[in-house]
Amino acid sequence: MCVIAREMPPVRIGLIGKTNTGKTTFFNAATSQSMEMSNYPFTTKSPNSGAGHATTLCVHRELGLKSDNPRNSLCLDGWRHIPVEIIDLPGLIKGAWEGRGLGNQFLSVAAQSDVLLHVVDASGSIDVDGKIASPGAGDPVADIADIEEELAMWYLKLFENSYERIVRSMRSSPNADFAAEVSELMHGIGVQRAHVTEALRRKGLVGEDVDRWTEDNKREFAWSLKEISKPTLIVANKMDVPESAKNFAKIRENYRDMIVVPCSAESELTLRRAEQSGAIKYFPGEERFDIVKGANLTEKQSWALSHINTAILGEYLRTGVQFALNVAVFKLLRMNAVYPVSDATKFSDRAGNVLPDVFLLQSGSTVVDLAMSVHSELAKGLLYAVDARSGLRLPADYHLNDRDVLSIISATRKSESKK
Repeated sequence: MCVIAREMPPVRIGLIGKTNTGKTTFFNAATSQSMEMSNYPFTTKSPNSGAGHATTLCVHRELGLKSDNPRNSLCLDGWRHIPVEIIDLPGLIKGAWEGRGLGNQFLSVAAQSDVLLHVVDASGSIDVDGKIASPGAGDPVADIADIEEELAMWYLKLFENSYERIVRSMRSSPNADFAAEVSELMHGIGVQRAHVTEALRRKGLVGEDVDRWTEDNKREFAWSLKEISKPTLIVANKMDVPESAKNFAKIRENYRDMIVVPCSAESELTLRRAEQSGAIKYFPGEERFDIVKGANLTEKQSWALSHINTAILGEYLRTGVQFALNVAVFKLLRMNAVYPVSDATKFSDRAGNVLPDVFLLQSGSTVVDLAMSVHSELAKGLLYAVDARSGLRLPADYHLNDRDVLSIISATRKSESKK
């Protein structure tokens, strides 16, 4: 049997927000796709899924290698582009958790995402129902609160639906584990035992009899569980509109406990399309672009690029699209990029491909987790790993670090080598 790297389930990033906030523009910019865009509610009638990338400096230059041969990712100009799944969900409205606007269907999909990007119209160009309004007429701070409440109420509804069952289980067995009970019932939306334990700790409910919880206890627990199990980043979109600057300040003031990224998805989409047409040279997330000599730009195109360069890149250093993806993956989810190799001296696989794969593994993951990511057979016969940089032998319970390059030594692999 030949042991090869298997496909890892990609990190799932869900785009949420009211309608007309620019979610689909963000999605198109991040995935270079062209889904339908319009200014009427529920343009996106079903979740769109596409491939984007989390980007990190590739280790090949650091290791003194002239090049590499990626298989499950891309290496462009020294940056490793690691695929992630991006899901564009239809705009939510108040009462979505009760089923309004097909809310239950889409909240369910949102809850299955690993991390959420809450896209808000920072220019205040939509009203409370998500309909187009004059810039400055809407309230982005209130819009954020509406959607965050919808998600929390969805969690509360799911918890309350199982509450009596949990209470009966806790009463029937003195050894019943509340965290295990809740995580088992809500596993389908990504709730883990550790999430439940942390939510209990934050709300001072550790050791409290669940059958004596008040309605406030349940609500606070659901809010906390949502925040822990679904880390969320606020994307303040449409920063190219003049009214956005003051609203951006208000958003940061009112949501100090959340990361807020200024963004112009429209600018990013324009730059990516200009790059694809050969008019400019631009790498997603960079602070600049260069117009290709001889590019045949119209007056309108020249103005648009100049405006982006001044109002967005000059003011915020980046469009925010790629930055938001990177922050979601590496900051909120605390993912590490780890490179497994077969030959620790050549940094290659058995076929000679240099740094062929990179896996995103959450902070706290061990050599065992990496072995499982590469192939379950390696994990079964796992002995130890070798740090390709230092040659040090690492135990199976070694906690991986970002940019580790490791060779996994397994009894399975050794037996294959003898054959």
